[in-house]
Amino acid sequence: MRKAGDEEIDMAITQGIVLRGTKKSTANNGNKVKTKAKKKGYITGAHGSGSAKKKASIRIKRANRHK
Repeated sequence: MRKAGDEEIDMAITQGIVLRGTKKSTANNGNKVKTKAKKKGYITGAHGSGSAKKKASIRIKRANRHK
């Protein structure tokens, strides 16, 4: 392990230490749809799956409940 010199320690104490994350996490925050479940066709049950149609009807009922 590398030993820090006295000057480096003094700079860290007086100026502070800046820890930076990777840019990879912020670069992929666009409007990408990562799963099929978030696409409109799956949410509305348009792709023909029985379970998706059932879930879509439940979502519609829930949305209309407080109108």
